[in-house]
Amino acid sequence: MNIYQATAASELQRILEFWELFAVDEVQGGFIGQMNNEGEVQKGAPKGAVLNARILWTFSAAYRHTRSEKHLQLAERAYSYLMNYFWDKQYGGMHWSLSAEGEPLSTRKQVYALAFAIYGLSEFYRATHNEEALGASQELFHWIERYSFDEEFGGYFEAFSREGELLEDLRLSPKDRNDPKTMNTHLHVLEAYANLYRVWPDAQLAQQLEGLIRVFFEIIVDAETGHMHLFFTREWKPTADLVSYGHDIEASWLLQEAAEVLGNKELIEGARKLAVRMVCATLEGLQVDGSLYHELDRSQQHCDKHREWWVSAEAMVGFLNAYQLTAEPAFLEHSLEVWNFAEKHLLDKEKGEWFWGVWDDYSRMDEDKIGFWKCPYHNARACLEVMERCWHLLKS
Repeated sequence: MNIYQATAASELQRILEFWELFAVDEVQGGFIGQMNNEGEVQKGAPKGAVLNARILWTFSAAYRHTRSEKHLQLAERAYSYLMNYFWDKQYGGMHWSLSAEGEPLSTRKQVYALAFAIYGLSEFYRATHNEEALGASQELFHWIERYSFDEEFGGYFEAFSREGELLEDLRLSPKDRNDPKTMNTHLHVLEAYANLYRVWPDAQLAQQLEGLIRVFFEIIVDAETGHMHLFFTREWKPTADLVSYGHDIEASWLLQEAAEVLGNKELIEGARKLAVRMVCATLEGLQVDGSLYHELDRSQQHCDKHREWWVSAEAMVGFLNAYQLTAEPAFLEHSLEVWNFAEKHLLDKEKGEWFWGVWDDYSRMDEDKIGFWKCPYHNARACLEVMERCWHLLKS
């Protein structure tokens, strides 16, 4: 346990150092939009709200642990850029993307991105007690509740125009289904609301967070399989028979965390039982090398066998959390094996950070090192979680 804790601490510093050295945009401000595996910066690449909000969360969370002035400065840089450029001063919320120069490129309001802005801003408030950051988090919460919450069927719609009109194209990315509700957005609204509730125990926020947890308990997580459904109609009818192993194991511990933050004993007990159930369901995708397959389409009996960086990061935490709940040694072994796989196949030991992933034959995927979706949040958070959880296990 001591070795795992120390290894996670060392890897956290390595990840943060990469972003400190290579992600800052000294010309246009904020952070660069894209870098490939060779370390080449795409100078005209757009800048995404999700990446910048995740950078804000990462350095804010890191600063709370390290108290490093450098980490505080980078958190402040991320905060300033997010509020000065992504924040829509006319209609509220966050623009989806900016040009490399910082001009609005896509002004759509994707609830997924607003959730990550809440997550980052509330973490920045936890680190600095900056009241403006808390106020911005609260405004985003009210924006989501005003425009996105479905009063009739519960849950949240996906995407809106700048002015708050529901869009026809709701997709988070081209590969997604164009459905009004998704597991992915709800998971990250839950994550954001839980973090905001830590610093703002508001009655409406508590009510909506509880509602989100119950939506997962009763609808999103399949009672028979322990896997989550991914896409839904407005009335919550599943529209695809897909399994995302990475999201299953990520949600297992995030649901438990949300219930514990809320402090509802009934929900905490239910979330802890469900966490173990979901982790056991995820074992279907676990391979002998310690990795998780990516996704299963059960309707086509087709499995995507590539391994992505974020899945390994979340599995490190999910398996360790299951070990804390059950004291079952196999779960601890799985967490360590996942880390060993990441250390062997995903870490870029020459240029820093983690590669996007590998194919089933372990050849490297040619994807961004920094990009719209490639960020320091999953792997840095995994390191922070492993460090804290190992500390508690050693203490007990």
